[in-house]
Amino acid sequence: MAHKFKLTPAANGQFKFAFVYNAEAIVWSENYTAKASAKSAIESLRAHAPDAPTVDLTKDETGTGYRFEIAGSRDGQYFVRFVASNGEAMVRSETYKARASAKNAIASVKKNGPGAALVDEA
Repeated sequence: MAHKFKLTPAANGQFKFAFVYNAEAIVWSENYTAKASAKSAIESLRAHAPDAPTVDLTKDETGTGYRFEIAGSRDGQYFVRFVASNGEAMVRSETYKARASAKNAIASVKKNGPGAALVDEA
């Protein structure tokens, strides 16, 4: 099964999306009050992820603009955020034991996100 963006209903009449492969979410969004806002976020991710730099916050790296961030969790694992130019996190991943797994998630979004279909279940 190909990579896809899956738009679904969230609590309180809101909407969320996930970038999935084989029914496993690689990254997922916050809740959006309007369906159009969630779709706009997907389009922004498609447009900006391929060229976005990666900043490893666990190595005290910093960045601005659209970017991927590798962050550390309290238990010593790693997770990924995609951050918009305004500094807001658009999506995040699960936690991974290995930094390499976080980098693989970023590579997947960069490579497969732009052409991924949108499955609207909302």
